[in-house]
Amino acid sequence: MGRFTLPRDLYHGTGSLETLKTLTGKKAIVVVGGGSMKRFGFLDKAVAYLKEAGMEVELFEGVEPDPSVETVMKGAEAMRKFQPDWIVAMGGGSPIDAAKAMWVFYEYPDTTFEEIITPFSFPTLRTKAKFCAIPSTSGTATEVTAFSVITDYHKGIKYPLADFNITPDVAIVDPELAETMPKKLVAHTGMDAMTHAIEAYVSTLHCNYTDPLALHAIKMIHNNLKKSYDGDMEARAAMHDAQCLAGMAFSNALLGIVHSMAHKTGAAYTGDHIIHGCANAMYLPKVIKYNSKNEEAAIRYAEIASFIGLAGATTEEKVNSLIAELRSMNDQLDIPQGIKNYGKSGVKADTSIIDEKEFLEKLPEVAKNAIADACTGSNPRQPSQEKMEELLKACYYDTEIDF
Repeated sequence: MGRFTLPRDLYHGTGSLETLKTLTGKKAIVVVGGGSMKRFGFLDKAVAYLKEAGMEVELFEGVEPDPSVETVMKGAEAMRKFQPDWIVAMGGGSPIDAAKAMWVFYEYPDTTFEEIITPFSFPTLRTKAKFCAIPSTSGTATEVTAFSVITDYHKGIKYPLADFNITPDVAIVDPELAETMPKKLVAHTGMDAMTHAIEAYVSTLHCNYTDPLALHAIKMIHNNLKKSYDGDMEARAAMHDAQCLAGMAFSNALLGIVHSMAHKTGAAYTGDHIIHGCANAMYLPKVIKYNSKNEEAAIRYAEIASFIGLAGATTEEKVNSLIAELRSMNDQLDIPQGIKNYGKSGVKADTSIIDEKEFLEKLPEVAKNAIADACTGSNPRQPSQEKMEELLKACYYDTEIDF
């Protein structure tokens, strides 16, 4: 038996933020990140709409990129004091992911973080509050997914929390919020969305409900990401929809080892974080090569290539065309092809901020953690420790090896 879960209501299109004034409740807490929603006036609009709905409103501001366990616990404590019946999270993936985790500890104060690391182990939510998510970036699609990524900085590990309980009740996908993204963020979030769609299409849990969403998202992203990066706002709006469709697909089909590797390399090194979307962009071509040794996966990658009009007479040629196209997109978006050229903030550089010696020293541990990641189980091929280490080295040096 399969399951397909989405938010109860999804509002989309320009001006859909106004939907907030139709929510019914007494108190709403708004969870936001570093300030862009405030600078561009969207936070004030959201608060005004919620007050128009007759609600008392409190803010929880300053959620950091790659939100920490500590931030989650502080937010949950603020919620327990305020007792909201609506949690409204707006901004990039970080504040929405953080708010999802806060929701658990608000409703179940005695639960520990370790208890919810196991996928699909959450207690039943909505005993105190419902959840509304409003994305400002076009990548994570956390507004429609059963996932939240939280970082334990003491362990240097990002944990993908997974449970259908944390799928939001309401999603508001308003492209006006995405118009404020800087080019670098457009690139990284866009390739994150592309990775979501491709991994969902080849996942061992893909089905007739997820396949059309994944394919259409891939085509939309392929057609619009570079235009959005160059400042075309119609393409930016299309990307906002495309990333949401990709999220609908992967939330139900799950992902693969591109995400396993991105999660476990993201916070592992002292030089700096490897930005999630950038990591996905670098790793995706290598993982496609690895997975294509699985016949069914190869056929599905070839189907993607055909669907977006790439050349190739055989399955192998089409897979290689897809890999080449993704690498070309990275080049057009100023994304490095390997960690050895990963500069500060995820742009191309001659010298990486991730030290080669540290990378190699931590390779066995990072590989082990990647294999144990929640996303590995739905990957078309299950890597051994040795193969995962080879994959990660290929991602560092941007080398081709026989997978």
